[in-house]
Amino acid sequence: MPDNPPDLAARASELRRQGIVGVTIVWADNNGIPRSRTVPIAALEQVAERGVGVTTLLSVFDSHDSITFGHEGLSTPSGDVRLMPVMERLVALRGQPAFAWTIGQHVAADGTPWPYDQRSILARQVEAAAQRGLRFQAGWELEFVLSPADGRPLPTGPAYGPVALLSVDEFAADLLQDLEANGLRIGQLHAEYGPAQFELSLAPADPLRAADEQLLARQTVHAAARAHGLRASFAPLVTTTGVGNGWHLHTSVWRDGRNLLPGTGDHGLSPEGEGYLAGLLRELPALTALTAPSVPSSARLRPGYWSSAYAIWGVQNREAALRYIPGTPLLGADQANVELKPSDASANPYLALAAVIAAGLAGVEEKLSLPAPVQDNPGTWSEEQRAAAGVHRLPATPAEQAAALERSTLLQAALGPAAYGAFRAVRDADRAWAAERSAEEVVEAHLWKY
Repeated sequence: MPDNPPDLAARASELRRQGIVGVTIVWADNNGIPRSRTVPIAALEQVAERGVGVTTLLSVFDSHDSITFGHEGLSTPSGDVRLMPVMERLVALRGQPAFAWTIGQHVAADGTPWPYDQRSILARQVEAAAQRGLRFQAGWELEFVLSPADGRPLPTGPAYGPVALLSVDEFAADLLQDLEANGLRIGQLHAEYGPAQFELSLAPADPLRAADEQLLARQTVHAAARAHGLRASFAPLVTTTGVGNGWHLHTSVWRDGRNLLPGTGDHGLSPEGEGYLAGLLRELPALTALTAPSVPSSARLRPGYWSSAYAIWGVQNREAALRYIPGTPLLGADQANVELKPSDASANPYLALAAVIAAGLAGVEEKLSLPAPVQDNPGTWSEEQRAAAGVHRLPATPAEQAAALERSTLLQAALGPAAYGAFRAVRDADRAWAAERSAEEVVEAHLWKY
């Protein structure tokens, strides 16, 4: 069960003095959609000790709030688990001044571990790395599109320009203040490439904190948008032809306070850094089934959109699915990291990070080596050129993603049989739902899920 600070009464009293009336306990489901329970501040002490009862079937909700009974372990409406607030993550929300927020973990009704709890799955991978003397840093870049609630379009472009950000100046100012007050460190906020599209980057943190903060960041953005008559969408696609929203995942692996990625080997990598990248590359087709799992996700992974259509790695190549970012004399060698580009808001952040760590750890332990980096856009090559270079397309449909994940015994083991079974059932349900609808209907149905 999560560790909680001992003086709950003092914490609850402090929140009351701040005008807090409720605490929202949040988790992410197998679609990357945040779900929650809100409890009155008067019940916080009791809930911190005993949790809140929720149905086991929330693990088999699909993206459209239907329940699938396709997973044998959760195939009846019977069953209950406890949602436990992780009190050390508790924060009073600046943008929602009557509420506090925290992350939640699920435990069985008797308090023992529950195999479907995604945060616990990530914690196991973090512990597996720690037993090998390794730790990880992770951080997301979050792209989102803003739309006025009254339907009027926002001014667009120029891409990456201050004028585009000026169109939402008051929102941006409040958002920066809200993020800081909520304890979130960000690297930057800027206008992105797409119409009314913006991006903020979260500072790197240990994997559990990084995943927790990803969920808090999206809550913070939604609240700031609402305060200014706007709606924010993190959906992988907002139109069938646009660039879509990625949530690029940056990671690095460390030992004894030293980043293991940089070195004197080929392309500025150490042997362990090369193994880490090679482990990710080997599992990349299956990884995308967890890091970009929705039906619109695979449609977003198109050549020429910097969203990564091919299973390649490159050095500072923004078209590569795995972009190695070396340290520099200005920033220092320890700034080296790997960007996983086929990643978006429909990924459960805990499962995504658990899979990345498992794949990277395997590469380090097996001392895997890398092929030559690709420094070009393979989408402009002929089929013959790609075949000669050993360049293959990432899964282009949900069915291809499912098949790739089914072949990965490594990632299945990282999730565990129960969680993998539930995840697969949810993805099957989403795929069946989308099969009866047009691409436009699918994109529209996901637009405000995230």
